[in-house]
Amino acid sequence: MTERVKVVTLGCEKNLVDSEIMSGLIDARGYHLVDQADDATVIIVNTCGFIDAAKEESVNTILDMAELKQTGRLKALIVSGCLTQRYKQQLMDEMPEIDGIVGTGDFHHITDIVDEALHGKRPVKVGNPAFDYDQKLPRLVTTPRYTAFVKIAEGCDNACTFCSIPIMRGKFRSRSIESIVDEVRQLANQGVKEVSLIAQDSTNYGTDLYDKFMLPELLNRVSEVEGIAWVRLHYAYPGFFSDELIETIASNPKVCNYIDMPLQHSEDSILKRMRRPGRQRDTRELVSRIRAQIPDVALRTSIIVGFPGETEEDFDRLCDFVREMKFDRLGVFTYSPEEDTPAVRLPNAVPDDVKEWRSNTLMEIQRQVSKDLSGKYIGQEIDVLVERYDGRSDVYVGRSPYDAPEIDGEVFISNCKAAIGEIQKVRITHAYEFDMSGEGL
Repeated sequence: MTERVKVVTLGCEKNLVDSEIMSGLIDARGYHLVDQADDATVIIVNTCGFIDAAKEESVNTILDMAELKQTGRLKALIVSGCLTQRYKQQLMDEMPEIDGIVGTGDFHHITDIVDEALHGKRPVKVGNPAFDYDQKLPRLVTTPRYTAFVKIAEGCDNACTFCSIPIMRGKFRSRSIESIVDEVRQLANQGVKEVSLIAQDSTNYGTDLYDKFMLPELLNRVSEVEGIAWVRLHYAYPGFFSDELIETIASNPKVCNYIDMPLQHSEDSILKRMRRPGRQRDTRELVSRIRAQIPDVALRTSIIVGFPGETEEDFDRLCDFVREMKFDRLGVFTYSPEEDTPAVRLPNAVPDDVKEWRSNTLMEIQRQVSKDLSGKYIGQEIDVLVERYDGRSDVYVGRSPYDAPEIDGEVFISNCKAAIGEIQKVRITHAYEFDMSGEGL
């Protein structure tokens, strides 16, 4: 009987790409991929280990899947991803339900791990997290056919005191431009129109491989691929955001005027303890330059509240900063102490209830900012990538260039003439807190 394999993905888009490569390898091996865990004889849980909540979700998912050994046809439960890279021994010692483990640098060995687990072994393959994405490996894209994520680099060299990514993913490693363009070309041939370029630190792209910042060159090369309409950039580290990069985004019509640039905080004292680049003045100057050269840019950022030593005055000034900067999109996270990171040794921890209050307060401020900004697109004609049909409302639903997959708003389109996966010109007639609606032209 052909084994039936379900891959369960937790965490970020970078993990999703790893899962898609594992799915491609499993398919090439001759196993049958299934959509439902109940149907699987083998389950692979690709875990996240970034913060406590993600670790808890990963462990709970592993236990939930393990129950299928009693109630279903499950023969082998394999665990991969960031949690295994950090806690391989603890997982093997404390969770006998697990039949095999593979780390972030070894997931291309997934078929060997599955084979060994099915033969009664309990394999562990967790080495140096240094997987080379230039290898020619199959990939089964699981996002909608018109959009895909493309990893341009792995790991991170920025020693932020709160972050465990270098522990789980290793040092920063750029892929070659040729490798990335080849993958984008293959995706375009499969019907993909939007590619989201992702890395933990995308603005540092190329420095290790070419001895200079090469993200502008990469954006231009990717946008030359026939069939690609939108190129989207994620996780742009503010310390390396150059004038050349701003000019490239401003001048290249295929590069979305959308910048995902995590700032983490506004106050110099906190940024210094976080070991983040620059200070608030630098951030304000950078944002001013970006908005001056790309007037219609959508800026997304993320903020951490409750970092050790964050005072009430720090938080009040952070609130003022968010009100003044008027970011188009904002994600707020409460600080999560991660073992083996320098921040866990910092004094003056903020109580959990205070963290939660600050998170909720900042999000309320951002909701008002979003409400104030929502009307700026009314009357404009913008391109919208059509994603689905809403039968209840009898409208099509899509995303603008200013909205990333899964995390941002949607556009509701009446009189839509384009098919799902195509781009429709829409005149915006109404704007809400996060979404918009308009008429197809």
